[in-house]
Amino acid sequence: MSQPKSQLDQLKAMTTVVVDTGDIDAIKQYTPTDATTNPSLILAAVQKPAYRHMLDDAIAFGRKKGASEEEKRSWTMDKLFVNFGKAILDLIPGRVSTEVNAGLSFDAEGSIIKAKRLIELYDAEGISHDRVLIKLASTWEGALAAKELEKEGIHCNMTLLFSLPQAIICAEANATLISPFVGRILDWYKKDKGVEGYAPAEDPGVISVTDIYHYFKKFGHATQIMGASFRNVEEILELAGCDLLTIAPPLLQQLYSSTAEVPRKLNPEDAKNHPIERIDMDEKTFRFQLNENAMATEKLSEGIRKFYEDAGKLEKYLGI
Repeated sequence: MSQPKSQLDQLKAMTTVVVDTGDIDAIKQYTPTDATTNPSLILAAVQKPAYRHMLDDAIAFGRKKGASEEEKRSWTMDKLFVNFGKAILDLIPGRVSTEVNAGLSFDAEGSIIKAKRLIELYDAEGISHDRVLIKLASTWEGALAAKELEKEGIHCNMTLLFSLPQAIICAEANATLISPFVGRILDWYKKDKGVEGYAPAEDPGVISVTDIYHYFKKFGHATQIMGASFRNVEEILELAGCDLLTIAPPLLQQLYSSTAEVPRKLNPEDAKNHPIERIDMDEKTFRFQLNENAMATEKLSEGIRKFYEDAGKLEKYLGI
């Protein structure tokens, strides 16, 4: 008799599983297809002695490349992110996401310049463009940057995404991937409504990603959807069948340890019959609809501030 499959293996049969970490050991353990990082995750990872050599290499590189102290910091941070990305790519068959500094979230030109520099550093390591996703904030300017980068064969992962208007501008920019933040949406609603939680199918973060999935599949958008920022396993299971799901190691462990059945919840064929209408999303419409969504407005601003703050903490930790 064959052994029952873990929930993680069942999920992998219908969804690309991505590990949400900068911890190389965790990536070895759970054998994901892709991996994603951000300043917060790298900050946690670099404090482990095993990764000290990546820091030393990045610091030496920054000192060599930068003329001013600001340039040295910039080159050091970029090289550190690429060092982690390269180490991760040695362990997975797919792609790694590397983030543009959150300070560029409202600077399309600056984001494009930074993205190209990250790609050049990956090129120097012999890593092809199809194995790297550049992470950009899902702002209007972020989508403009993604549109230009995608034209040049640089693939983008749009992060800090909390609403359908954000998803639409990213899809219309032909971004490769979007990362709607399920758990952070839940956090906001729990606080705003004064409740302890929601049933899995009624979780506001799950509903948001489900609506985006239906919209993309009904109207033929090629941009893939990767649910992110989960607070519990139940959120993940409610999105089984989503294009990709990026999951932190503790939740991967829970999925690995259970053999309960995982039914498919999202299916592109079902989405084609979903009663939704196409939205014409120009800049004015986007900004107004985002402003009307208090949760998305607040969480986007908070997320940009947090990533920018953690990048600063990382610089301080590096002593640069």
